Amino acid sequence: MKTPWLRAALALFAVGWGANQFAAMLPVYKAHDHASSAAVTLLFGAYAIGIIPALLIVSPISDRIGRRRVLRPVLLLSIVATCVLIAGGSHLWLLLLGRLLAGIASGAAFAPGTAWVKELSAGAAGTGARRATIALSSGFASGPLVAGVLAQWAPWPTVLPYLPHLVLAAVITAIAWNTPEPARAVVTEREQESEVAEALRQPTFIRRVLPTAPWVFGCASVSFATLPVLTHIPGPSIAVGGALAALTLYSGVLLQPFGRRLGSASKMLIAGALAGTAGLLIAAVMAMTGAWWLVVPAAIGLGAAYGLILVGGLTGVESVAQPGDLGTLNAIFYSLTYVGFAVPYLITLALEHVSGTAVMLFGAVLLALTIPVVLLPDRRSTAVRSG
Repeated sequence: MKTPWLRAALALFAVGWGANQFAAMLPVYKAHDHASSAAVTLLFGAYAIGIIPALLIVSPISDRIGRRRVLRPVLLLSIVATCVLIAGGSHLWLLLLGRLLAGIASGAAFAPGTAWVKELSAGAAGTGARRATIALSSGFASGPLVAGVLAQWAPWPTVLPYLPHLVLAAVITAIAWNTPEPARAVVTEREQESEVAEALRQPTFIRRVLPTAPWVFGCASVSFATLPVLTHIPGPSIAVGGALAALTLYSGVLLQPFGRRLGSASKMLIAGALAGTAGLLIAAVMAMTGAWWLVVPAAIGLGAAYGLILVGGLTGVESVAQPGDLGTLNAIFYSLTYVGFAVPYLITLALEHVSGTAVMLFGAVLLALTIPVVLLPDRRSTAVRSG
């Protein structure tokens, strides 16, 4: 393959597919295995238990020893995680183990893989971030879409939905195995810690990346976890759930040409905040009127916010990173984005006391308030860090 960055991007795609395929399977375990809502919530949350420690532990290692040496075993771990989920069936402890392994694989892949794509990408600033976002988001979207269709209409709904990932991941592992590793400067652990600390103090990180990062998965998870709660959506529930996740995440992918034209990280973050605000306002109208078809424009708006804020945040991280700490800074950014997965749970608690319309309006106001923070001018340039 003549484009090395594409091989690294395919690795992200495969791990992303394996990470999110489970989203379409939650109603399956409720219906076929009679799992309780608490048990299903526990299964979903086990992923986060694995991902954040893996992000923060593995990424600094990849900065020192290289991306390929990290991604090779991670691709194999993603396959093992899916095998454990297949074997899990109605055994809660095996399903928990599978989700935990999928989270570890994701955390160990996303930040190093994003840095790898960037290092192998030529072009303007943000090119690598866009490519990594497209690869990861396409995997996130395709996993639940395919799994939802198979779980809805194919036999063996706790087995067949996982098989496409096994085949896909095996093929991509072979393709990505010998992807080139760019030469890197050798840095000590102390030097790396100093560079990371300096980057985290930069205005670009504090004023732009930090306040917007939780909205990446905040917007995405509200779309496919909360919108169906606000009104009844007709149709086959499992397939519809997978399609809604795919619509959200593919919207983030398809908006990337628009993000490329915007150019700067701040413009992408503002555009994402505007799109997410619009999506939440549409969701408020849907909750008030019961017009279920508004789920489509609401999901598109929230998906656009996910994609634009993700690539804007990664572009901002690139602008303050040194070559020796890019993986570590990506890991910190991704950890902040995963805070957004708590949003649907908080909304569920809020819905016990106030209407869905009020909750969505409140969310729209909060997201809109990030725009003036992003617009604050920098007192000094952050495009290149000194020494």
